[in-house]
Amino acid sequence: MLDVIDSINRLSWTIEHHHAHILNKHGFMRAWAIQFELAYTDFRTIQMALQLSGTENHNLLKEFTSNYEEVYKYEYEFATNGLDGFNLKFNDSDLPKYTEAKDKTLSTLDKIKELQNNTKGE
Repeated sequence: MLDVIDSINRLSWTIEHHHAHILNKHGFMRAWAIQFELAYTDFRTIQMALQLSGTENHNLLKEFTSNYEEVYKYEYEFATNGLDGFNLKFNDSDLPKYTEAKDKTLSTLDKIKELQNNTKGE
């Protein structure tokens, strides 16, 4: 499998920090949008590595894609419409679903990181 450990680490950090930023109701800032765009690039890089690694990682690819797409819908709303737009689309009762999506994605990223550690040197 391609070495994507840096993408895994950056995406994990961004997901954690964006989640905290939104839950703490901090306003939109330009750096957040840049991180959002770079995180999507990391997501696609990890996807590509899983796709190229063969059929044995197909289920992990599906899990990763599905989980990240859930996180993405929350982050996208914030990135495009700021905190006010986010709050119009998602209310406080939606936040546990966002937290669950974040946790599932981070868990999947841990699985991919473990796969990276197991394939080093191959």
